[in-house]
Amino acid sequence: MIPKAELHCHLEGSIAPSLAREIATRNGLTLPPGLFGANGHYVLHDFLSFLDAYDRVCMVLRHARDFGDVLYAYLGSAAREGAVYVEMFCSPERPAALDIPYAAWLEALADGIDRAQRDFGIVGRIIVVCIRHRGPDRALALVRDMVAEPHPYVVGFGMGGDEAKFLPRDFAPAYRLAHDKGYGCTVHAGEVLGPESVWASIRDLPVTRIGHGVRSADDPALMAELARRGTVLEVCPGSNIALGLYPDRAAHPLHRLIDAGVAVTLNSDDPPFFHTTLGNEYDEAGLDDAALRRIARTAIEASFAGDDLKRKLLKEIHP
Repeated sequence: MIPKAELHCHLEGSIAPSLAREIATRNGLTLPPGLFGANGHYVLHDFLSFLDAYDRVCMVLRHARDFGDVLYAYLGSAAREGAVYVEMFCSPERPAALDIPYAAWLEALADGIDRAQRDFGIVGRIIVVCIRHRGPDRALALVRDMVAEPHPYVVGFGMGGDEAKFLPRDFAPAYRLAHDKGYGCTVHAGEVLGPESVWASIRDLPVTRIGHGVRSADDPALMAELARRGTVLEVCPGSNIALGLYPDRAAHPLHRLIDAGVAVTLNSDDPPFFHTTLGNEYDEAGLDDAALRRIARTAIEASFAGDDLKRKLLKEIHP
């Protein structure tokens, strides 16, 4: 089994149906009808139904412990597929809406990471993400909270949400603060929108990685610029196909990006919703073992982990 690393997975998007049922039962909740199909999977038809299912699943999370248990469960499943390191996108917005203090939420996530490392040998870290469509003021307030209460497992800052809302430069103050305080920075771009979204992100934000970024393949000049800068794309082929960006893996631009010299990583995004896993993304990439090991190495090198941890993990991938 090839050792793997993941840089792009959303905490709430990693909740498997079985875990959703378990947490719902524990919290005395009833999951809404129509959420699961006859095969036990989440029922999805398009992007809007994905968002609806995602929101309904998130309703089972009521306590800080729930968030930690989700992270622990995902790290365990990833470790069983050979993952040695995972950075998880975690948004403080949902716990805040439940009146869970930021510190209590972080403590629960850290406990999940510690338990997973003890039980499975995998290392987990946290990227705090803002929600783009909630605006730049909210993003800046979130970063201020993050830097005011630093935690060794919080290694980066990112942004998800509706790519069509606001411009990257609107979030520059939040990103500058995170970057100046030593956090790695990434941003979702070039998924729903085209290359212009990536151009604006690398021009106006201090990012070393782009979440998705697959539409960069539509612009040869952009691919050349990404290769020149060494900007790493967090590519999620299964997610892109499930949401209709591309009809199948043959049409997906993963190989075109690699051929253009762009550094890429493989990731699962919201795995149970898109019927994929990190292992499946490696298996279905259409690359040989040497290329997959290079991708895993790229993920570790592009991670926001500390230098000592990176050296240790690289030895596990290339002993």
